[in-house]
Amino acid sequence: MRPAGLEVADIFRQCGPAFRTEHTASLSRGQRRVMSAIEQCRTAALGGHVEECDACGHQRIAYNSCRNRHCPKCQSLARAQWLSDRQAELLPVEYFHVVFTVPQEVAAIAYQNKEVVYNILFQATAQTLRTIGADSKHLGAEIGFIAILHTWGQNLLHHPHLHCVVPGGGISPDGQRWVACRPGFFLPVRVLSRLFRRLFLEHLQQAFDGGELQFFHGLEGLQDRLVFAKYLAPATQAEWVVYAKPPFGGPNQVLKYLGRYTHRVAISNNRLLEFSEGAVTFAWKDYRHESKNKTMRLDADEFIRRFLLHVLPSGFQRIRSYGLLANRYRQVKIELCRKLLGAPVPVDAVDLPDQTLDYRDRYQRLTGLSLRACPHCDKGQMVRIESFTAGVLPRGPPTTPS
Repeated sequence: MRPAGLEVADIFRQCGPAFRTEHTASLSRGQRRVMSAIEQCRTAALGGHVEECDACGHQRIAYNSCRNRHCPKCQSLARAQWLSDRQAELLPVEYFHVVFTVPQEVAAIAYQNKEVVYNILFQATAQTLRTIGADSKHLGAEIGFIAILHTWGQNLLHHPHLHCVVPGGGISPDGQRWVACRPGFFLPVRVLSRLFRRLFLEHLQQAFDGGELQFFHGLEGLQDRLVFAKYLAPATQAEWVVYAKPPFGGPNQVLKYLGRYTHRVAISNNRLLEFSEGAVTFAWKDYRHESKNKTMRLDADEFIRRFLLHVLPSGFQRIRSYGLLANRYRQVKIELCRKLLGAPVPVDAVDLPDQTLDYRDRYQRLTGLSLRACPHCDKGQMVRIESFTAGVLPRGPPTTPS
């Protein structure tokens, strides 16, 4: 049975100092920051406040969160706000889920050149979808989509891939009509795969020629042009994995799906099963064997190493929109799509929470869940009565004179 409250932070707090000492030469500044943020998240180190129920007097301490995007506990509000913003963009059409992955040879280069190669992954994917979508032999329309980068597999190993959520159709070249996909079918996967492979490798070669790639830890030889070409030769012939999942049931299902994928981290706390004797046991799905539910046990050192594989470069944007949904033209294009489809603006999309509201009020407006309800009497509201700064513990209750 899973211990109540087991978190990634528990593993980092207990084993992080030794891990940093052991791997001091290989840890990046970004990885150190992530470790520190997760270890300190919702502890006195970041400060917080004391709340008291206005009905029963129950008190609790609420520590501040780290707000790091890699932290398993700090994604709820960001996810809710992002999904609320997307509500206004939903169209009454089929939506498709298309996934683009790269071969292991490329993934190895990507790990040593995250920003460059992850950007190439976005660029090649966007060009592929928009090119095939615009081709009159397939759809012949301007499409739009959201692309979400994941860099992990269920076993926490490095596995960069893009999840794309695509409306099933687009705007005709003359802008006068909506061109719908065939029911249940988006674009031919084999055609997407071949073009994606060519475009990705072309961009990767350009990055190599421009001196943008660095190689180390066993890949130093790739700095030589001939060695680089020989290394990638198998990838030029292999079938790159691009697959399209069945269409969603409708716009509401799209939001539910996006909620699971957009603000994920490498592993959620609820997958952790045990932490004992210096090892971590967690649940995972083996997608190569009929998605069987399995458990994996790793030394804490290896668990931390795998978690840190997925720390993104500072400022890197892992959720991007393209075509009809690109930020610059989004509002105008969505309005045109609705006009062509004869679709009204969703009622739920109109009333968005004020960004100046307290985060607890915003969260309740977005999700319907209250962070203020008293957990003791379930009647009153928790009211802030004291704040304390980082590293300072709140004062204790007054002592009763004897």
